[in-house]
Amino acid sequence: MDPNAPNLSAKPGIGGLDAGTELAVLREIVRLLPASVTVQNQHGDFLLVNDAAATQFNAPAEDFDSALPQCDFLSQALNHRRHTALDLLQSGRSATFEERVSDGHTKRVFLTSHRPVNIGQQALLLSSASDISRQKAVEDELFRRAYYDELTDLPTRRVIEQHASDIIARDLNGEPFALAFLDIDNFKHINDYYGHPIGDSLLIEFSKRLSLDLRQSDMLSRISGDEFLLLLHPIQNQQEVAEYLDLLLQRLRAPFFIDGSEVFASASIGVSLYPEHGRSYDALRQNADIAMYQVKNETKGAAVFFDASMEREALARMATEQALRLAIIDKRFCCAFQPKVDIRSHEIKGIEALVRLRDDNGVIQAPGTFINLAVELGLIDELTHLVLAEIMKSIDLINETFGAGATISINVAAKQAGNSEFMTTFAKALEDTGCPTRFIVEVTEDAFVAKTHFQDDILPMFRQLGVGVSIDDFGIGYSSLSALADITADEIKIDRSFITDIHKRPRSQGILRAIESLSEALGMTVIAEGVETHEELAYLQGATRIRYAQGYYFSKPIFLEELQPLARPSNEVRNALSTRPMEETRPAYSRAGAGRGY
Repeated sequence: MDPNAPNLSAKPGIGGLDAGTELAVLREIVRLLPASVTVQNQHGDFLLVNDAAATQFNAPAEDFDSALPQCDFLSQALNHRRHTALDLLQSGRSATFEERVSDGHTKRVFLTSHRPVNIGQQALLLSSASDISRQKAVEDELFRRAYYDELTDLPTRRVIEQHASDIIARDLNGEPFALAFLDIDNFKHINDYYGHPIGDSLLIEFSKRLSLDLRQSDMLSRISGDEFLLLLHPIQNQQEVAEYLDLLLQRLRAPFFIDGSEVFASASIGVSLYPEHGRSYDALRQNADIAMYQVKNETKGAAVFFDASMEREALARMATEQALRLAIIDKRFCCAFQPKVDIRSHEIKGIEALVRLRDDNGVIQAPGTFINLAVELGLIDELTHLVLAEIMKSIDLINETFGAGATISINVAAKQAGNSEFMTTFAKALEDTGCPTRFIVEVTEDAFVAKTHFQDDILPMFRQLGVGVSIDDFGIGYSSLSALADITADEIKIDRSFITDIHKRPRSQGILRAIESLSEALGMTVIAEGVETHEELAYLQGATRIRYAQGYYFSKPIFLEELQPLARPSNEVRNALSTRPMEETRPAYSRAGAGRGY
């Protein structure tokens, strides 16, 4: 050693401090650091524990090397640290880990960095940790929002899609599983009648029932609104799945008790099997969806397995959908008009506008082939405006045929009736005709009793314009006679199911008298729908005070082009109706045209 070299041990430290004081200062700085700091030797013993580290493990520094019970949290955590120190010091590598710490009440997450260092002749492990609990909580919340449904806490669509795809990817022997598509029946009516809070609670309770008896390897997902996907894996055969779903459907039929209300619900289920019905998630999901719609259109509240014939029907439905969209663009819809007749004088009180579709070959299609699809696809609003435009384009011919005093009824679907935006624009369109008092808007009874904006917000708009309001198909919806007391409609149309063979059905006669009396007391005009025989008419004339009726007995729906060559005045039409031979058979016309408006 060079005798002239400076004596490092005697060199002043920080701020001129001697080495001992400097070490004390550094120790105090390390003790007060906000980050957790520990130093361990090659045996895993703790040589230094600052205050933040003691707080992290919820124990004083002197307890870090104490012999604690193995079941104690501190002991488990410190033993893990000792093993980490031995491993990293032996390998000489650095590492960073997330450490989750719990004291039974709170859970915290620390990001801990371990670095081997050599000081003097000792190999030491320097560890520092930062509390990232808040950051992890935000990350966890974002993860749950992305991958779990907020209302039911079920996995979302992307989770079950990934799960099914993973099963398919690792499958070597074609081990079968089932994918079931579930849709709650009539959920919109439940939402409208009970209100959205009850609807949300129903979704929660529904998901709980669906989750019962699921295995760890199964998965239930809420994919949208009232739609769920259920993956059953593994399965033995189709019969096993059918038996499970039968029990599930029985469980769902039991009433739900929510906020004092007894709510009944059911589900329609379509099922596809891997690999029989598809070898990809998309194919399986689509085929389960197709099977579910088959149930919806036929029975509801049942489970059906996919088969090839359903695919053909789905393709036909897609073709109908495409044709419907093109028909709206090309304005290939037309109107037919069916009179509402005074059964005492045979005077025409009004007419109902019924929409029809001309296909590519010019053949008239009844509404049963396209109305429900138009509602489902969100095309019904545009279709309703097209009907009004068709009426106004031919208003002179309508007046000449049926009389300028005849009211004109236009049907509005239940989904439209609760849509404030559409009903506001439709009211404006009626006002723009210049004769809004000529019009009557026909809506089904559930629009009044459901908890929508119709009764409180929409109805006053029509009242202000002088537009009449009619309750269509009364008696087959969700209301009761007592509900009429709260309804402020001008007209009530008794559904044809009560009128058919009314002269032979005493029970229907009693119901008819009750509806008639209550409607009369409330100042509503009563119209009997679907009169088709002389016997039905004779009963209405002789046994009731009902004044007006509508149906094929008086006239089939009349197209404008049928009237154009004749240009008959309204009194001639009335005479033709009043002198119609009683024995004449009902015109050969699609029965669908005599049902629900449109």
